[in-house]
Amino acid sequence: MRSFDLIVIGSGPAGQRAAVQAAKLGKSVVVIDKHRDLGGVAINTGTIPSKTMREAALDLSGLRMRGQYRAIEERRAVTAQDLLLRTAQVMQRERDVVRDQLMRNGVQLLSGTARFTGPHDVRVEDGADVQELRGENVLIAVGTTPGLPMDLVVDHELILTSDDVLLLKKLPRQMVVVGGGVIGVEYATIFAAVGVKVTLIDKRERLLEMVDSEILDSFQVYARELGVTLRLGEEVAGVQAAENQAIVTMKSGKRMATDLVLVSAGRTGATQDLGLEHTGLVADDRGRLKVNARYQTAVPHIYAAGDCIGFPALASTSAEQGRLAALNAFGGIGIYAIPEISWVGRNERDLTSAGVPFETGIAHYREIARGHILGDDQGMLKLIFHLDTRKILGVWVMGTQATELVHIGQAVMALEGTLEFFVRTVFNYPTLAECYKVAALDGFNKMRNLGLVSNGLAAGAAPPLTVGEEAAVRDGA
Repeated sequence: MRSFDLIVIGSGPAGQRAAVQAAKLGKSVVVIDKHRDLGGVAINTGTIPSKTMREAALDLSGLRMRGQYRAIEERRAVTAQDLLLRTAQVMQRERDVVRDQLMRNGVQLLSGTARFTGPHDVRVEDGADVQELRGENVLIAVGTTPGLPMDLVVDHELILTSDDVLLLKKLPRQMVVVGGGVIGVEYATIFAAVGVKVTLIDKRERLLEMVDSEILDSFQVYARELGVTLRLGEEVAGVQAAENQAIVTMKSGKRMATDLVLVSAGRTGATQDLGLEHTGLVADDRGRLKVNARYQTAVPHIYAAGDCIGFPALASTSAEQGRLAALNAFGGIGIYAIPEISWVGRNERDLTSAGVPFETGIAHYREIARGHILGDDQGMLKLIFHLDTRKILGVWVMGTQATELVHIGQAVMALEGTLEFFVRTVFNYPTLAECYKVAALDGFNKMRNLGLVSNGLAAGAAPPLTVGEEAAVRDGA
């Protein structure tokens, strides 16, 4: 039996980052993955392929500059091979990066199915090859598998999960996406961008409950313009595969025929085959493990990180969770639909419920030179700030590079910055970052109308603007 300081089960962002961190602390580490391709869901079926496919769709469809070249009507039809070529190239490159990084740091790699045989003991089976390992600490970072409503059967040909998208041989003329969560919305808009007629069905009356209402309203308008039909408040009763088509039946009695159905009903932690019964751990009904602030499970030397512990289930947060889990053991958000949506902080609905006095400032990409250059006249950036202290409470962005742009707001919020920061900062021209200044000026104009700018603020607030800055507020937004 081989012994290690840390056994990592899963090579996705959480497992990879934990393994490297532990190795840099001088610990002996082994990473086990049941797939030959490293990188977990993030690289092989989730984050990387879906985001690369999105970029390919934007390029191949000409959608990036559609507003500038509306006169060009005829474009070469996009094929599944076109869409997936770039995706496959990026995925392979990312797998190579993960493998090189782990090997460079002295992490041992094992391919096979890992199963606990005791609290410290893990058996790895790869066909006839069986190895017994013992770990002082173990990190479970197995990710998730597609969740399925109990009454839906997937045949992986006409009725797919998100894991099947990369196996498409041809693009359908029309498709139904069941589930309006992040993954469903992303794929619905990606396929619509390349000319597929998409119907998105969700039993909820509102898409993306976590998204600010104003941003969501604009997004839904854009999605419809893109060619996505939204059927909200409709629950799917069943899906049947027929010859060359699928029939979707709603609980309301409505039926529709389509070329393809993509079932996107959330994700389930891939913990069912780990032999948790040999450790004393029990996953919840969605396969998730409960952890404390140190990413420890109920068994102190067994840690868990990444999607298998639940929200927020993002590659970026998973990587940081893995790193922190390793540090603790040894003693440390965006939606890529078309258009992108990203945010940090709180939304108007939550602040209103909490009784927090706030105001907003908004900038539209169509007001920004860089927005014209990029051909994006739909994008917008919204600042939510405290009406008394002017501290930034939330930043919401929809449009090109939203998932990059939001980090400026994140940094200012982390430093407890106020609206004045954006008014007083000079941003390069032309950039999308200018949206922050325009939005801040818009916010100050609203405060000026309330008499709050010229009269100063409550005790402890930031100092009032200078005369010159007051003029900018009057003239700039």
